[in-house]
Order: sequence, then C-alpha cells, then structure tokens
Amino acid sequence: MSERIRIFGLGGLDEDGKNCTIVEINNDIFVINCGIKFPDRTMPGIDYVIPQYDYLKENKDRIKAYFLLHGHDDETGAIAYIYPDAPAPVYGSAVTLQMLKIFTKHIGRDKDDKYDLRVVAPTSTFKVAGREIHFFHTAHNIADSSGIAISTEYGNIVFTGDYVVENNAKPSFLHDMNEIGKIAEKPTLALLTESVFADRPGYTAPMYKLTPLVEQQFKDAPGRIFISIFGVNFYNLDELIQLAVQTKRKIICYDEETEGLIKAMQGVGQLMIPRNNYAPIDDILRLRDQDIIVLLSGFGAKLYNKIALLAANSQEDKRIKIKPDDTFIVASPANDNTEIEATDAVDELFRSGCHVTNITKKVFKNMHASEEDLKMMISMFKPKYYIPVKGFYKDLLRNGLVALSMGIGLSHQNVFVVENGVSVIIDEKGAKIVDEKIPHGDLLIDGMGIGDMGANVIDDRTKLAEGVVVLALTVSRKEKRIVAGPDVQMRGFVFVKDADMILKDVSKIFVATVEEFLSSKMIYNLDEIKQNVYEKCLRAIRRQTGKEPMVLPLIVEVE
Repeated sequence: MSERIRIFGLGGLDEDGKNCTIVEINNDIFVINCGIKFPDRTMPGIDYVIPQYDYLKENKDRIKAYFLLHGHDDETGAIAYIYPDAPAPVYGSAVTLQMLKIFTKHIGRDKDDKYDLRVVAPTSTFKVAGREIHFFHTAHNIADSSGIAISTEYGNIVFTGDYVVENNAKPSFLHDMNEIGKIAEKPTLALLTESVFADRPGYTAPMYKLTPLVEQQFKDAPGRIFISIFGVNFYNLDELIQLAVQTKRKIICYDEETEGLIKAMQGVGQLMIPRNNYAPIDDILRLRDQDIIVLLSGFGAKLYNKIALLAANSQEDKRIKIKPDDTFIVASPANDNTEIEATDAVDELFRSGCHVTNITKKVFKNMHASEEDLKMMISMFKPKYYIPVKGFYKDLLRNGLVALSMGIGLSHQNVFVVENGVSVIIDEKGAKIVDEKIPHGDLLIDGMGIGDMGANVIDDRTKLAEGVVVLALTVSRKEKRIVAGPDVQMRGFVFVKDADMILKDVSKIFVATVEEFLSSKMIYNLDEIKQNVYEKCLRAIRRQTGKEPMVLPLIVEVE
C-alpha cells in the first residue's frame, strides 16, 4: 500500500510563535513542536496564545508522538494546555523536557502534570509506531536542540528546527554535520526549514556571541557587574560563566527565579558554575565589589520590569542597590512586543547613575538561520519538495526564494509556501497544496481559562482602555416617565475641562431616547432601550472625541 502524507501547520505560519507542525502518514499523526505565542497590545489581559487544537482533540487516538526539538516556550509551551485533551508520548532531550516541566510549573498546571516523557539524545535514532526517527543535534541558543528526520517509503521528511551553522561551539551547542551528512545520504522527500532570518544575507555567526561585546567591560569594570540575560539563552549564559572564570569573579543570582533556572539546568548537566565562581545572595555585602557579577534572568517583559525596579531602588531585596561604580550590561534585546518596557527599563538605569551598556538587536542576534545557513542545509539534503516554516509570510516567501535561487531542481512546482491549516499532500503521484479547511486559529489563555476569552471580551477590554461612560436614570413603569436622573459619570476618558459639553450632549441624547420609548403606545423593552441609548451615545462621543469608550446604560424601573 502506497503511503499518503499530509503536512500542515496549526501555528507558526505567518506569525511569531505558536509553532506547531503536523506530519500525518497514513493513519498516524506526529506533532512536531507545540508552542505558545505571547499576546500583543490588541489582547489586553491575555497571558498566552496557543494553537486551536480541535483537530488534535478529535483525532487523539491517532497521535503517536509529540516531538519537541528544543526547550523554548514558543516550541513547547502549548503542550501544558493541550496534553490533557490529546495525550501521547513526548520525545525530546533532557534539557527540552526539563524546560517543559519548568513552564508547566510556572503556569500552575504542574499538579496535573502526567506527561509520558521519553528522553532521547540530541543526536539519536529510535522507532515510533514502527517508523524510524532520527534526531540530529543543532546549534541554537538553548542547549541540546535538535532537528528531526521521519522516514517514509518515498524518503525522509526533515525538519531542521531552529539552527545556525556553528563550528566552534561546546558539545551542548553542536551543529552535528556528521549526522546531517549521514541522514542526507538517503533521499529527502521534503525539507522544512525555519524562516525568521531568511532575509538576512550571509551567515548568522558570529552575531549571537556575547563575549566579544562585553569582554572589555568585564576586564575594566571598577565595581560590580550586573547583567541581564533571557532565561532561554543558554548559549549566552554559558558564555557568562566562562567570563566569570576568566576574570575570577563570582556569579550571584539576583532572585529565586534566576537561581531556580540555574539549579534546574544543573540537574540535567547544563550551566555548571565552578564552585569558586559562585556565591549565594547572602554574600553580596561581604565580597569585594570587583569580585561580583549579579545575574538577572527571566522572560519577556517581566525581566525588564525587574530591571526597572532595581534601577529605581524599588526592589524587594534592599541588600542589592545600584552604586555609581557598578556596570549594568543589558544583554537582553527587546522584541517588537516588549520595546516599551525595555526602553523604560534602560532609561531608569541611566537615571541610576551607574555605567550602562545596552546591547541592541542591531549587533546581537538570536541564533536563527540566515540566508547562507539555509543554503547550506538545502544543499546538504537536496530535497524533492521544500516547505518554509516558522515566520511571517514575508519570511516564508523569502525563504522559498532562497531555495529557488540555488539551481538544484527546486522550482515553483515543488516549493510550497503555505499558511496555517493548508495542507501539502504527498503520495505516489506527487505533491500538491490542498486547503482542506482544517480548524486552526488562536486560543487565548487568561489565567487558568483556555479559549473562553471571546472577541467580545477582548473588545470590551480595549474599550475600557479608552475610558468608561456610565449613564443612569430611573423610570416609572406605571406612569411611563423618568422619575430620577439622568446621572452621567465619566472616568479615564477626557479632561474635566473638556467634559461639560460632552456631558450635556450625552445627557440630552440619553433622556430623549428613553422618553421616545416611554411615549410610544407599544409596550417598551428595557434591553431595546439600553441598546439604542448605547448606539446613539457612542456615535455622539465618537463624533466629538474620536474615541470609543465603554458606554454602560443603567435604567432602573420602579412602580
């Protein structure tokens, strides 16, 4: 029987995060990565966004495995929410699965943690559902990341994961060219590569290396060194440890979150700090300033908030206070969703009077494949079909164009740029794109709630950000007239000096609308009155101010 293969994304295509790719071979489903996306400013109050997973829930009996290629939240975090409804064995390196456990605990779902975890080496071969699976070690900014090759009768389906071509890294950040070469000796049916930096010429190396950017500051700093690094950037944390050894300084973890991350990773053999280069927070006042490195670690906007509080001397631990001789290195460049928080934090640091080095993303890149990195992987595997994944549409398209430019038999007939929910079907006849209307989209996480935040709730929260207008009066049901009010209150909307004219207009519209219904010979409906008041008052407010606040009509009935 000839195999029928279907490849599609539930997330990660034309977006930043929420990466989740499905490889379906005959009746077996293999899920490659299953991550979260951080909300943008259009989603007030939302903690995370995960892929809509109705397809996985409806086909849970066919899921043979989740393959997690590295430990970043955008690749693993959604498992914590999806797994109870669609369980299956979870394969990944020890570091990757440890990061899954940390995130699960972070969101308060560790009590329900009943994962079937299968630890595999970053380079390893094993079988799932009778099918040969190859993991190959890749260099990314978290330790022990992998790519994957799934065998089929037509050749391997290869997913590179996130990677850079790295030749000088430590074993935990190995770009395993030997294993890649072995896998590439067999035919490659389809190659899926990341697209985040597809528009960057050249190789990404060495722009992800921290040491050249801060080595001189470590040698010349007159006092303590504070440094902020994202908790997922193990490559840079490892560099920091080596710098501490070279300069004979001791690393002090700023808080329990930072210390907890270091200890959790040391449990799987990562981020090992020599005893002579580590000190507990209790020693910060006993050691000489020139012997101290204070490490601040965390995730996203929370790390910048931590920096800002310390710079303003509003931190909880008053033993740690920034001094004029301190050097603060911000080695945590902001992404598009956190630029405001990052700017505020750096501004507070400059106000504190210490020496500040702010390393921006212009000179300090994440470890993602640039154009030449992509070309090397494509030339190694020489795939029959090529599918760009992970990135906005412009990135996917650019990745496809890189493949087309190489002259190795790839054309518009076998390079497929697709969006979430659109399938690439491969069988003995060839490959084609089919829009099978697979359910996909965003599920919003608010606290412990999964997907119960509808568009109307988000819309209400957005309007609340522009202020609230409360309209109230009392009507007599028997006499069909207004007996008290109106009372109109505005909060968070306009300056008091600008409010008088708006208050008068809104009050008139409110009263006129209610009286129109009361004077009607027909039996009035209170909900209908409120809806009319809402629409007419909002139109008047929008016309005068250009804003759309939350409008709340309150009408009380008495006999």
